Amino acid sequence: MMQTVYTFGGGVSHDDSRTRDKTITGGKGANLAEMAAIGLPVPPGFTITTEECLRYLRQGHDFSQQLRADVAEALRHIEQAVGKQFGDPADPLLVSVRSGARVSMPGMMDTVLNLGLNDETVQGLAATSGDDRFAWDSYRRFIQMYSDVVLGLDHGQFEEALEVAKEDQGFYADTELSASDWQALVSQYKDIVAKELGKPFPQDVQDQLWGAIAAVFSSWDSERAKVYRRLNDIPADWGTAVNVQAMVFGNMGDTSATGVAFTRDPATGEKAYYGEYLVNAQGEDVVAGIRTPQYLTRAAREKAGASAPSMEEAMPDAFGELARTFELLEQHYTDMQDIEFTVERGTLWMLQTRSGKRTAKAALKLAVDMVGEGLIDEKTAIRRVDPMALDQLLHPTLDPKAKRDVLAKGLPASPGAASGAIVLDADTAEQRASKGEAVILVRVETSPEDIHGMHAAKGILTARGGMTSHAAVVARGMGRPCVSGASSVSIDLKTRRLRIGSRELAEGDVITLDGSTGEVMAGEVPTLEPELVGDFGTLMEWADKHRRMKVRTNAETPQDCRVARQFGAEGIGLARTEHMFFDASRISAVREMILSENEAGRRQALEKLLPEQRADFTEIFEVMAGLPCTIRLLDPPLHEFLPHEDQEFADLAAIVGQDAEQLKRRAAELHEFNPMLGHRGCRLGITYPEIYEMQARAIFEAACDVAQSSGEAPVPEVMIPLVATRKEVAILKTLIDRTAATVFEEKGTTLRYLVGTMIELPRAALAAGEIAEEAEFFSFGTNDLTQTTLGVSRDDAGRFLSAYVEQGIYPRDPFVSLDIEGVGELVKLAASRGRETRSAIKLGICGEHGGDPASIAFCETVGLDYVSASPYRVPIARLAAAQAALQE
Repeated sequence: MMQTVYTFGGGVSHDDSRTRDKTITGGKGANLAEMAAIGLPVPPGFTITTEECLRYLRQGHDFSQQLRADVAEALRHIEQAVGKQFGDPADPLLVSVRSGARVSMPGMMDTVLNLGLNDETVQGLAATSGDDRFAWDSYRRFIQMYSDVVLGLDHGQFEEALEVAKEDQGFYADTELSASDWQALVSQYKDIVAKELGKPFPQDVQDQLWGAIAAVFSSWDSERAKVYRRLNDIPADWGTAVNVQAMVFGNMGDTSATGVAFTRDPATGEKAYYGEYLVNAQGEDVVAGIRTPQYLTRAAREKAGASAPSMEEAMPDAFGELARTFELLEQHYTDMQDIEFTVERGTLWMLQTRSGKRTAKAALKLAVDMVGEGLIDEKTAIRRVDPMALDQLLHPTLDPKAKRDVLAKGLPASPGAASGAIVLDADTAEQRASKGEAVILVRVETSPEDIHGMHAAKGILTARGGMTSHAAVVARGMGRPCVSGASSVSIDLKTRRLRIGSRELAEGDVITLDGSTGEVMAGEVPTLEPELVGDFGTLMEWADKHRRMKVRTNAETPQDCRVARQFGAEGIGLARTEHMFFDASRISAVREMILSENEAGRRQALEKLLPEQRADFTEIFEVMAGLPCTIRLLDPPLHEFLPHEDQEFADLAAIVGQDAEQLKRRAAELHEFNPMLGHRGCRLGITYPEIYEMQARAIFEAACDVAQSSGEAPVPEVMIPLVATRKEVAILKTLIDRTAATVFEEKGTTLRYLVGTMIELPRAALAAGEIAEEAEFFSFGTNDLTQTTLGVSRDDAGRFLSAYVEQGIYPRDPFVSLDIEGVGELVKLAASRGRETRSAIKLGICGEHGGDPASIAFCETVGLDYVSASPYRVPIARLAAAQAALQE
């Protein structure tokens, strides 16, 4: 039978590669085994596999007999390693039970510490440790955590009892409470459990263990974990491992501590140790923001102006060993590590290492610096940066010269800047953001249940918590600016108001966060465009060297074209000419053309539009001189341009000299029941060829003018939209070629150009071999190809597609990431059939999928020549194309 449990630490040899296979033992378990194998101090333990998690969830939440037997044997391994017995009242072994998916999901799943304590073993722990206070503190922590995670009780009841106990004695910090105080609180905690559950807190340590294992398995299917998986494209069938490990204690007095650290700064990428620790504490105290942590290094403390001693100063021996461990782990994993550690009475123990989450800025610096240090090569650096993370760098930042009305200052937990309306809970954030409003989520501290609101918000502000709190870690992973630990912020949820110092704000008031400085400002602060130089430029150079596909842009305004070229676009993959028609100065001529009763009337209106279209293309070609520019001829149904109000018809009637009622009747004749599948695309060119003739003339005249004035000729690629047959292309290509010949004769010059089509109908994909007899290029319009293949309207799908993704019908929203099994098969078929007919046919993609890394990876497998993305996604596409080429 398949092995269900793998042990680590305690002198065990780890020859089985599955022990360190993250798909089997999860990221935490694999790395614990790896650290133990290279000689680091890791408390002994065992990992229950991800396969067992999935089996447990599939089979009615029941444990197999094999698993029970294997866990019993693995427990004996821990007992032998530490010389203690699980459940022994005289000298008890205590364990931690933690989740560990194959990828990091910070705060999303459950943990239980100090498991194995009961009314008898707490006495043994007190005796063997010689510290009654430590023992009862550990017991109260266990009851509170187990009641929350396993028994499903509201942790707020326990927090309230703790706060009352401190207030009664005038204490501020938990560490001021004595052994008798903790013992009294334990009694209160047990009373809460008995009252809420109708039965006492479990005393059997085996029941405790299996309850915790079940809770960790079940947390894989918790609502917060599902949301996190959906936001981060983590498959539901991965499951989580469970790690059971001998406890080591950071709450055994002033020579003990716990901390979270990074081998480099995860916000900037600077080569400096970064982290926090707490004396006389356990790990949850650091990440939960209950106590204000202290800095790891003296330099960080001095930079922050903090007075509490750093670990480097307070525990120099343990810090020195930790620093040596940092260097060893970076060399071993060749990446920045995110580490959890505990110091128990001066002895360092490693509890976790993993590749640390980082901002886009840090990811770039880390990748470039590590190449310079010889840790990794260029190809590894390219693979290591998430293309979508670049989005953090491609948008404006706060103008340093702008006036700032600073309300408060907290910790710069996640860089970037954002302005928005204050919202005080996650649900409100999600609701207001869904209406298009920019919001800032403001909380005392965030919890995993806030994940949906954090994703919806433009930025996050918390009153409590440190640089490694839940808010900080999750915000950095999401690319949201975050200011944490802004202690001057006081939140009143009853009145929905904030008090910051002497200032008071209401929910809905606008504030600005600077996640790079920790400042919180009133109102909206102006921004600056990003400068993409330095590490960004270096990585892009490497990406361009290793990618095969070209990267173009979807743009039809000069400004968008300029932005795209700044970001490295190598031409235009889609210029939508209809966007040019909506300009207020020309919409009347467009409507006149559409509503004309005959060709003569249409040509008269088109004569007014010709110079406008020519000017549009001239501006684009000037920016894109020397580069290929794919121009899509008029595509949308004509009704989109028509007036709707009586006054609009009256105004148009006055301009064209016709009766308003006659225009209304003509508009009614053009009405379609399903216009997206009606009289649009090439069907307009077939029925009203004069429209496409005017557009072709404007394209070629502009191209000739730019070639003559600048000496750099653009390469126009005239794209016929929505074709279904070869004959449609043949008719319209003849018209376009004839127009080009006429213009070239008039201008006394000849330019290279192509005529092709957009493949956006299933029939076009099937008939691609025939269509390629006429078309010199295919551009896959995957927005419409997805609609027509799936029979789903992109405009209406938002109402139900999320349910399809949640239930695994589609792995992702098919309008965001290409449906490879369906739409992708049509793309492959069309590409293959097109090449069979015309071996040199140019192939590209211009739908929104052209900026999606997963879709770009698919395009590489098909061998497309280019992808085309919106201007701000051009760098994302460049990096994704390089990664796809290296993957191949």
